[in-house]
This record gives sequence, C-alpha cells and structure tokens, in this order.
Amino acid sequence: MKVMVVGSGGREHALTWKIAQSPRVNEIYCVPGNGGIAQIAECVALSVEDIAGVVAFAKAQGIDLAVVGPEVPLVAGMADALTAAGIRTFGPNAKCAQFEGSKAFTKDFLIRHHIPTARYKEYTRYEDIVKDLGIYGYPMVIKADGLAAGKGVVIPENEADARTAMKAIMADKAFGAAGDTAVIEEFLTGTEASILCFVDGKTIVPMESARDYKRAFNGDRGLNTGGMGNYSPNALFDDPALNERIQTEILTPIIEGFKADGMDFVGVLFIGLMIKDGAPKVLEFNVRFGDPEAQVVLPRMASDLVDIMEACIDGRLAECDIRWKPDAAVTVVLASGGYPENYQKGYEITGIDAVEGCEVFHAGTAIKDGKLVTAGGRVLCVTGLAPTREEARRKVYAQIDKIQFRDCFHRDDIAATEN
Repeated sequence: MKVMVVGSGGREHALTWKIAQSPRVNEIYCVPGNGGIAQIAECVALSVEDIAGVVAFAKAQGIDLAVVGPEVPLVAGMADALTAAGIRTFGPNAKCAQFEGSKAFTKDFLIRHHIPTARYKEYTRYEDIVKDLGIYGYPMVIKADGLAAGKGVVIPENEADARTAMKAIMADKAFGAAGDTAVIEEFLTGTEASILCFVDGKTIVPMESARDYKRAFNGDRGLNTGGMGNYSPNALFDDPALNERIQTEILTPIIEGFKADGMDFVGVLFIGLMIKDGAPKVLEFNVRFGDPEAQVVLPRMASDLVDIMEACIDGRLAECDIRWKPDAAVTVVLASGGYPENYQKGYEITGIDAVEGCEVFHAGTAIKDGKLVTAGGRVLCVTGLAPTREEARRKVYAQIDKIQFRDCFHRDDIAATEN
C-alpha cells in the first residue's frame, strides 16, 4: 500500500519510521518531509497549508492512507478534504480539531461534560480582560485562544507581568489572530503528565505513558519550548488507583462527550493533565501525536501502527490488541542556540553516522548543496531503548556529543533519577 505522511518535524520522522516497518507498506511519501525523512520516504515539496495541492497529489499517486501530523492543517480541514476526495485519512476532521484550535472550545467541552479542569473565563475584548487581573490569584494562566505554535500560554507571577502579557496577546497581537480571544485560567499545582490516546469515535485507548520536559534549560529553567526531551514509561502511572481515576473521571466522560456532541473523532487525542494528591485534572487537549512524545512512544510500540490507524478509521479500535515492548525509551533534543526565541539556520550537521544503538529523528533539518543543515529550533532527537530508564538515558547521552553543529545545545538532565 501507499502511505502519505503530512509534516516536517521529529514527530513526522518517527511516524514515517514506524510506518515503514509495516510489511503492508511499499511506498511512503512525506509532505514536505525533512533531511532525515528523505532517507526512508520520498519527500514532496508542498506546504502543509496547501490543502488543495496535497489532496491533488494524494489522488494522483493513488494514496491508500494519509496521516496528518501537525495541528495547523488539521484545524484548517485537511482531513475533511482528503476524506471527501476518497483518501482514507488518519487525523480528526476540522470540527474535532477545534479541541486544539480553540482553548475556549475545549474548556467549554470539559465543563459541560463534568470533566475535572481548572476554572476559567473567556474574553474577546482587551478592556474586559484587564478588569479581571488576578481573579484566580497568582500565578495566573493566560492563553491565546487559537494556535500559537505552542507559545500562546503565559503564566505571570504578579499583576504587572499579567498586565504586560494581556496587552501583548490581545492588544499588540503578539500571536496574531490567535489572540483575538483569550482565556484566563486558575493556576493548578501538582505533577504535570500527558496521555496519548487512539480514538475511533466510539472507543478511546491510551498508549504507553511519557514524561515531557518543556523548559529550555537544566533544572526546568528558561522559557517554555516545544519539548527538550522525554521518556517512557512515566513512573507516575504505576499507580493503579490513579489509572482508575483517569479512566472513570477523564477518558470515559471524554468519549461519552464526543458521542453526545456528535464529534466523530478519528485519530490521536493528546491529553495534558495536572495530578495532585492522586486527583487528575485536564490542562489541555491536542489533536495529534505529541512531539517529542512520539519519539519515545512509537519506538516502544510492538504492534503494526498502520493496522491500528486503519482500525481507528473503520471504527474497529475496540478489537485491536495493541502490544508494547517492555523496554524504557529516552529521547534528548539537540536544539539551535537561541531557541525558543531567535536562532540561525543553515549550519552543517555532522556526526550522525557515528551514532550507535540509538535512533536519530530529524526535527528541523534540510539538505542544502548536498549537505545536511539545520532548519529549525529543535534540530534532532536522539532516542535510545534499554531495559531500564537509567540504561536508556546513559545510552543516549553516550552518543549525542558525536553530533555537531554550530551553537548546538541540549539539556543534561532528561530522565535523571531525581525527575
């Protein structure tokens, strides 16, 4: 069969790598792909926002399965367009993609279906939001409602910082139209965790757990990023009582809410949680594989990913026996100096061929004049599997310094035992 993956990041490299392992797949295309994906798939120079172009390509090539990786084309309706063209598509339609496209939409769904979450208020006027400074105390959470490339959440510690953040989001449009509506939320304390789930509209099945590191620097310091590393499984989910509460208080109400609201969700639902004293609350939804969660979860999957995706499309997820490897996985992100703010591109990358015993997933790379160069803030993800988390961690850190590019940096504390 022919498979098309849409996207260009580390998540899409991990997806393409896993799909390529299916004996059912003989051709893979990636739109637009990157320097690493080009080694296992044919990359197609189309934008992920060119829905008409992507659909035309899929029809011309006779694509049997389309997998849409990023949130932007999902929110824009790429899954709808591909499905309408007769292409079997793994990824939610535009109606369901609102769960990532609008923070307010998600909060309204959670409240209506009695799913534990933080208190919140929604605003469409800057004049109104400034009147509610500190309504839930400090720190306070301010979110641009729309898509903001993972950067639309600010957590000011005091009134002055809150006023500055509100002005940036709603008045100065720091995140563009994403800030036309904003949400203020109660700040939750506890341990942050996430769950990736397969969904077929009737059934929701959690994958193996993972633990993300959002801050740029060691010790969870610095600005929030798209993720600087990850490991799986997350020991937090070793607690049977917590898993039971997540199933009964979070997952079951979500799928029942989808049914009640006529949301035919097909794809992956990423659920961000805050857990305190054994009680889970939902922080956010994403409507696709996390990045770099995919880079640790997919290498641990023993089942054929293509089979699972097709079962979701056909509404047969409940029949799937999804198997997982017992090994732990750790991934460390190599980033460009200055990320997540300003950084340079186009630096040559060397040393990947010297890496042993680990997978190197490309997140922001390109081929220029026959050389592999940096093309993003997060450049590479180095992932290792081993019987224990500590062994996987040692395996990765023993290899990453073989990779070189100008201004490269990474965190040294990913999956450390004290974490």
